[in-house]
Order: sequence, then C-alpha cells, then structure tokens
Amino acid sequence: MKVYTEAFTFKTRGPIDLIDITDNVQKIVTKSQIKNGIAHIFAPHATGIVILTENEPNLLDDIRNLLEKLVPEKGDYGHPSNAHAHLRSVLLPPDKTIPIIDGRLALGTWQSIMFVETDIYPRTRTIIVTVMGE
Repeated sequence: MKVYTEAFTFKTRGPIDLIDITDNVQKIVTKSQIKNGIAHIFAPHATGIVILTENEPNLLDDIRNLLEKLVPEKGDYGHPSNAHAHLRSVLLPPDKTIPIIDGRLALGTWQSIMFVETDIYPRTRTIIVTVMGE
C-alpha cells in the first residue's frame, strides 16, 4: 500500500466562512497517483470544521444560521472572546475520509468538501490530506 501526504493553505474571511476545498483535495489525490483507496482530509485547528455538503449559496446560509442558532455568538461562556467558535467546532469533526475510485474522489453528485471557519476573525488555515491505497 502506498501513502502520500500533502498540505495546502488558504485564507478565510471570518466567522462561519465556508470555503470549497474539493479541487485542492482532488489535485493532491491526482498527484499521489493512487488509483483506489481513501483520502483523509484533516484541519489541524481548534476552530475549524470539514463538512460534506452541496455548495449552494442558500444552503450555505442555512448552515451559517444553524450554527448561530445552536451556539450563538453572545452567550454565557467562561472562555474569553471566542468560546462560541470552539463550541461550534465541537459539534462537527475536523476531518473526513472519502473513497478514491479510479483516481477520483468518490463524492456524490452534489457533494463538495467544505471548510467551515468558526473563529471570530480571518485566518490562514491548513488542510492536511493523506492518500492511501494502490
């Protein structure tokens, strides 16, 4: 079995920014030359989430609204300044594992890999992609 790991970085615009990282991940899968296996996508951040969803503006607004309703910015939190960002990240994982078939991510028709920024200001973020297989 072959293992290939590569990271990439990007900038976010602030709270509940959703960034489509699908193309970046597919480029790494292609570069790995692994035809069949899995890709593990990981965000090494305390206030970042990786989700699979449709990249449609109204749905992305719905996701923002959901996170705001579940964990409002203003709350009775003990952690200073950005407790809500950390709590939002607790709800969803910082990683996804996706099958690779014939050198392509095996995503559903409407699925995109999205990074969700939960912190209170723009950040530079890193995604680590590990591709394993034959």
